[in-house]
Amino acid sequence: MRLEEHPIIDFSKRRGRKVTIYFEGKPIEAYEGEPIAEALHAAGIRILNYSNETQRPRGLFCAIGKCSSCLMVVNGIPNTRTCITLVEDGMKIERQKGAQNLPRDYKPPEWKEAEKHYGDVIIIGGGPAGLMAAIKAAEKGAKVLLMDENPILGGQLVKQTHKFFGKREQFAGVRGIKIAEILEEEARSKEVEIHLETSAVGIFQNKNDKLVVAIRKNKKLVEFHGKAVIVATGAMEKMIPFENNDLPGIYGAGAIQTLMNTYGIEPGKRVLIVGAGNVGVILAYQLKQAGVDVVAIVEALPRIGSYFVQAAKVRRLGIPIYTRHTILRAEGDGKVERAIIAQIDENWQPIEGTERTLDVDVIALSVGLRPSIELLHQAGAQITYAKELGGYVVRHDDRMETTVRGLFVAGDSSGIEEATTAMLEGKIAGVAAALLVGKASPEAYNEIKKAQQDLDEFRSGPFGKHIIEGLKKVMINE
Repeated sequence: MRLEEHPIIDFSKRRGRKVTIYFEGKPIEAYEGEPIAEALHAAGIRILNYSNETQRPRGLFCAIGKCSSCLMVVNGIPNTRTCITLVEDGMKIERQKGAQNLPRDYKPPEWKEAEKHYGDVIIIGGGPAGLMAAIKAAEKGAKVLLMDENPILGGQLVKQTHKFFGKREQFAGVRGIKIAEILEEEARSKEVEIHLETSAVGIFQNKNDKLVVAIRKNKKLVEFHGKAVIVATGAMEKMIPFENNDLPGIYGAGAIQTLMNTYGIEPGKRVLIVGAGNVGVILAYQLKQAGVDVVAIVEALPRIGSYFVQAAKVRRLGIPIYTRHTILRAEGDGKVERAIIAQIDENWQPIEGTERTLDVDVIALSVGLRPSIELLHQAGAQITYAKELGGYVVRHDDRMETTVRGLFVAGDSSGIEEATTAMLEGKIAGVAAALLVGKASPEAYNEIKKAQQDLDEFRSGPFGKHIIEGLKKVMINE
C-alpha cells in the first residue's frame, strides 16, 4: 500500500529507518517518523477500534488527532490517538473496544514539576497561520514559543501538491508543500522556539501573564508562560448523515491527503468523493497523481463549488462529477466495499429510481470544515455562530484579538477560508501581539493595515461574498 513513485514527491527521502511494531502480536514493518495509524493502514489494517455500545468497527477518519476514530491501546495505555502518535521500534498496539480505563497497575509519569518555558508570545498551532504569526512576532523582537501536537510543522500545507493562486508575495505559483518548508525555515532562522508533539490542554490567566498548559508525547507536563497567546489550531472535518457512515474506509478528505501526500501511503484502489468544492476537486486530481482511480465526485448542489480551473482539470482527466446527487449509504463487511448514490430533487430528497451502485473501497468526505475553538472557548473568549464561516467561531477585532485581552486568533480557528487568508491573518495577529507585549514600534501598525488591505482584496471576488457576510456577525466594532 506504499507509494514508491510520485510525479512531485520523493517519498524515499521522507521515510526514516525501518522499525518493527507489533499489532496484536503480529510484526508490522513501519518507518520512523510516521504515525501508528498510518503504518497500520499501509499494512492493510483498516479496523482500529470498536464503538462503545454496539461494537461496530471504526477506522481512521481525520488523521489530525481531532476525533476518536483512531483510539487504540498502545504499550498497554488505552485511548491513544494513533493518528498523531509516532511509531517506535518494538511498540505493541491493540484494538480497543469502546472507552477504556487505564489498567489498575498503571503508574503515571512522575510530574514532580512541570517543564517550564518563558517567552513573550505563545502560539498554539504550527500551520500556515501559526507559522506566519511566529515569523512576524519574532521579526519584531518578541521571543516566540510555538507548539503543535503533530510531529511536523506546516498543518494543511504539507498535504498540498498544487500551486497556489494570488499574488507573488502570497506565494502564488508555489506548491503548498514548498510553502511549508519556506515558512518553517524562516521561523527557525528567527529563533522561534518550536515544540512538536505537544498538545495544549488549557489557557489560563496567571496574574499579568498568560499560562498555556500542555502535554508532550502524552508523557510530559509542560508550562508555557508569556504575555500574549495566538490560537491557530485550524479546523476539523464535518460529517454528513447517511447509512453506515461509520464504516472503515470512510475518511475526511484531509486524512486521505495525509496518508497519500505526507506519508506516501495509498488510501485505496477506487475512491468516491462526496463534495465538489475546492478541496474535493483538488483531492481528485491528487489521487490521480498518485495513481489511484477516482470513480466519481458527487455534489448535492446544482453546480460545482470549486474554482473553474481546478474543475476543468478534473474533467479533462475523465472523472465524472454528478451534481444534484448525494450518497445514500455505504455497504461492506467491516469496511467499505460499495457506495449507493442517487439524484436529489429541489427539496434535497432522493429521487426514486435514480439509485446507482459504485464499487469503491474508499469514500472521501469533502463536505466542509468547522473551526477548532475549544481552547478559545475554555479561555473565556466570546463565541458566536456564523454559518458562512463554518459554524461556531470566536469574536475578534480587526487585529485578530478576541474578547479576552492578549488572546488572539488566526486561520481556520477564526473561520474557514484558505491558506492565503490564514497566512495574512497570522501576519496581523503576530504583529499585533508583538505590539501588545511592547516589542514592536508604532510603525508596525502600517504593516497590519497593509495585511488588512490584502485580506479585503483577496475576499473581494465571488468566493469571498459569504465570508464577508459571516465576518459581519463576528467582528468586534470598536
